[in-house]
Amino acid sequence: MHGVAASGEHNGAVRYVAITAVGPAGDQGLDPDREVREIRVRGALLPGLVNVHCHSPMTLFRGSAENLSLDRWLNDVLWPREAHLTADDVYWGMTLAAAELLCFGVTTTCEAYFFEDAVADAVLDAGSRAVVTPGVLQLPGTGSGDDWWDVRTAQIIDFHARRHGDSGRIEVGFAPHAPYTVPLPVLADIAEAARRLDALFHIHLAETEEECTRFAAEHGDSAPAVLARAGVFDGRVLAAHSIWLSDEDMAVYRRHDVAVAHCPQSNAKLASGVAPLVELLARGIRVGLGTDGPASNNDLDLWEEIRLAAMLARIRQRDATVLPAAAALDLATRGAGLALGRPDLGVLAVGAKADMIAVRLDDPAFVPLLEDAQLIEHLVWSASSRLVTDVWVGGRQVVEAGRCLTVDLDEARRQVEARAHRLMQVGV
Repeated sequence: MHGVAASGEHNGAVRYVAITAVGPAGDQGLDPDREVREIRVRGALLPGLVNVHCHSPMTLFRGSAENLSLDRWLNDVLWPREAHLTADDVYWGMTLAAAELLCFGVTTTCEAYFFEDAVADAVLDAGSRAVVTPGVLQLPGTGSGDDWWDVRTAQIIDFHARRHGDSGRIEVGFAPHAPYTVPLPVLADIAEAARRLDALFHIHLAETEEECTRFAAEHGDSAPAVLARAGVFDGRVLAAHSIWLSDEDMAVYRRHDVAVAHCPQSNAKLASGVAPLVELLARGIRVGLGTDGPASNNDLDLWEEIRLAAMLARIRQRDATVLPAAAALDLATRGAGLALGRPDLGVLAVGAKADMIAVRLDDPAFVPLLEDAQLIEHLVWSASSRLVTDVWVGGRQVVEAGRCLTVDLDEARRQVEARAHRLMQVGV
């Protein structure tokens, strides 16, 4: 099974870390000599959802300075406050987010943030999985000059050496913020470092029309074209947002196999625009869904992104037949894994990570169920994260009956609340 759920009561057998077979317990395909864990669910068993673009520690800034444009929100509120972050702030912001994500059925996130060791520690402590891509951005008062970029890149290379593969649940990449905040030569240098390590290069790109207009005026061409010529797209690249793309830009993406992190809810909330999702998929460009950070969304519920992605695609195309339910669900499961270059994520298949979620079917959202194919339709159009009951990461149960087993939620809430109040006072 890939992004498709199974209904009814199923007894499944999986290894602790990776799936060795898919089928009912007692099936001849299961090797009785292997160590297995049997799980029983009444409802649907799906692969864990994969969030391909997030800044989860921004739970610390949830609800800060609403109703601003992206430019004002970043420059006037977010970046000045982020300049005062500590590693402990980031740990607790990520911890609270990890619990929220797991209870929504999101087992893997691609994180772009600072204090990367704190992010990785929180992910491991919560029992979740992440591609940690440390941010590269000169925040106000935190450093400047050409040597700053070299030092930061060296820090990430060291982080990769220390933490890549940690506990089998941490992958390390690089996340220079955007072409309008990081100089082109620096982007090229970081891309080269990422290629040497076969690491993901994760960047915000073509997020607003104004950003694209300014960049083209300064460089004489679009950001995708300029970055491609500079060699930035020669490795594993994930371009977040990718809203304002021309046909030529999409051809560049396809030629260089650039993947897209589509964040429909954040894009809508900040009035950034609607990405050309149908066109991207039609060209064979890899696309996965992301929530973006909880300061601009404002939650981490990937189920909402699944539904909104389909709705906005239909509005943009003026066609109610595009992006059917199964294709929308795929963007948060198998397609998301492929966007990260991780075919072992977002699927229930032999060799995949044993990341799974159980979804209740004894809910009015699934009535009537007249044929099996209708199950996927109901999952996308009628159900929601409230129906996620149990979650496993690497075969370990981390959510049971809707309760996160790995995070002290009361303590995480207390920590984030107190730290958010401090940051609100010092940031602006």
